[in-house]
Order: sequence, then C-alpha cells, then structure tokens
Amino acid sequence: MLQDIDQGLFRNEYMPVPPQKEDIVFSFDGGKTLLREGEEGIEVPLVGSLKEAELPHLQYLFRIGERSYYLWMGKEPLQKARFSYEIVRKFRLACPQALCFAGETAYHLYRWYRDNRFCGVCGHEMVHDTVERAMRCPSCEHVVYPKIMPAVIVGVIHEGKLLTSRYAGRAYGGLALIAGFVEIGETGEDTVRREVMEEVGLKVKNITYFATQPWGFESDLLLGYFCEVDGDPTIHVDHRELATAEWMDAEMLQKEELQTITLTATMMDTFRKGLYPPKNKLFRQGKE
Repeated sequence: MLQDIDQGLFRNEYMPVPPQKEDIVFSFDGGKTLLREGEEGIEVPLVGSLKEAELPHLQYLFRIGERSYYLWMGKEPLQKARFSYEIVRKFRLACPQALCFAGETAYHLYRWYRDNRFCGVCGHEMVHDTVERAMRCPSCEHVVYPKIMPAVIVGVIHEGKLLTSRYAGRAYGGLALIAGFVEIGETGEDTVRREVMEEVGLKVKNITYFATQPWGFESDLLLGYFCEVDGDPTIHVDHRELATAEWMDAEMLQKEELQTITLTATMMDTFRKGLYPPKNKLFRQGKE
C-alpha cells in the first residue's frame, strides 16, 4: 500500500532541524500542489531552489531516510519556474513511492494548519508550539493536535463472492467497497455493522480485522475489515450513498485493474487471489 516504504525510514516525531539544500518543499493552494512531471515521475521543489528570504516561511513536517520535508507557510502560494499547481491526487500516481506517501501526508498537515489559524475557544490567533506538533492559543492556552478521522473499509463476503459498489454523486467512479466514518461511541466493528446495514441492508457476522492505512488526502485513518453475511443476502441499496452494489466473484475481479496503493484495492486483490478466508494470523478476529 501507499505507506509501505522501507521500515524505519519514516520519522514523524516533531524534531525540527534547519533545512538543507536537498530537502523537499511542499506548497499547496487549496486542493492543488506545486509539482512538475520529470523523467522519473513527479518532482517537487527543493529547499536549495528557494531564496534566503523565503526560508523562514518553511514549517518542518517529518523525515524520510536522510531527507527532511517542509511545508511552505507563506501568505501566498510558492511560485517556481517550470513548476505548476496540479490536483493533489496526482500523488496517487507518483513515483517514487516515498514521495507519493510524503505528499499525501504533507497535504494532511497542510489542511490542519490552514484550518486552525484561530482559536476555536476564544478566537485569538494561534501559534505553533515549539515542543510538539500542536497549535497553541497564547490567550487561553487551548491546544489543538492534528485531526485524524477513523473510517472503515468493509469487504462483505457471501458464498465465494465479494460485495462491491460504486459511489453516488462523487467524482471517483471506480469500484469500491462499503465504507464509512466511525461515529461517537463506536468501535470499528460497530461501524462495520452499521455502515453495511445502512448502505446495503445486510446483517453481518465474523467481522475480521485486515489492515489499516493512513489516508492523508482526506485526513483519514482507514480500518479494513472482512465479514460475512448473516442471513438474507438480498441487497437493498441506499442510493443516497451508492450508485450500484453487486456481488462479484474472483473471476469477475480478475478483469479489474487494481492499484494496490489503496486499502480498498488491496482487499479486493486479497479476495481475488483466494487469500480469504484467512489461513494465517495476519487477520485478527474482531469482537462480536
């Protein structure tokens, strides 16, 4: 998946260091980011391309290997010759993979910084904490940490088939699985039951944990589960959420081009390869 870069390379501890010429700079303008397409994939500006007067506008983000990554925090979006602002989701197609992962994670932090310029308690302008990754109000001492929204991705199984869907009213029209946000007071397994019932009218059992994925494009932490239909398998689609929902067997899924950088595609690929039901301890039974 997208986050599967070499173990130990990604260091997200908040330990700011002075930027070096070969470090990476991300600049965003709403849902767009400054980049260009080179011979080896997507490229973004380096610290060395900035003027001395621009360096104070850099906010430390994290490290991957020996390279640090920074966010441009100037009042206006950064402008660089031969670079242009393109939709952030281009990072989904980027190589090298480490840059793709860094880009979506930087976008997650960019939106958090942008949305927390002022205190939600007293309205005073917030400041960057110098010890941890947080925004602090100097007036009332209110502290805000990065927003992470948990959501589930659900692979519903019945008699050797996987329930697939397509979203209603969204730009993305590709194949999907049942999905939804965890609500107040819910466990991940509770969310699985509720979302499947709401979107397709099915009761489920044997809820089994699969994997997680940070998804910075939407500030999410995705929790992947497989489960089985408990009772009547008749689908009742909520067309406010889904355009279609249907059962597909492994042979039907073989015809789909799946980009396994996503948790959804990885779960579909796992099913079509015959790796579900689980035969090892990579899967963990959820609480019933």
